[in-house]
Amino acid sequence: MVKQNEEGGGGTSFYGVTITTTPQKLIDKLGEPGYFGNDGSDKVNMDYILITDDGIEFTIYDWKEYTSLQMNNNYDFHIGGFNKGECVYALGALRKMGL
Repeated sequence: MVKQNEEGGGGTSFYGVTITTTPQKLIDKLGEPGYFGNDGSDKVNMDYILITDDGIEFTIYDWKEYTSLQMNNNYDFHIGGFNKGECVYALGALRKMGL
């Protein structure tokens, strides 16, 4: 199980792990993102700070789309973590949730 982490954030890095999904599916499964600018004016339109039941902290965010995200279009969202193994683990946890 994955939930939003109200106390975490910061310090994650991208290790080449992505998930292809729509913004709407992320919202349906994870709730409203912690940040949702979605105007294309910055490197990130939306991001989540998340944690698995067993304490793995990670982030999900779009990267350098530079356009508003269309809610039902697929995008490659980056998974940020503290090492590649945790990012891969987070991807598995997201897949178990149907993403």
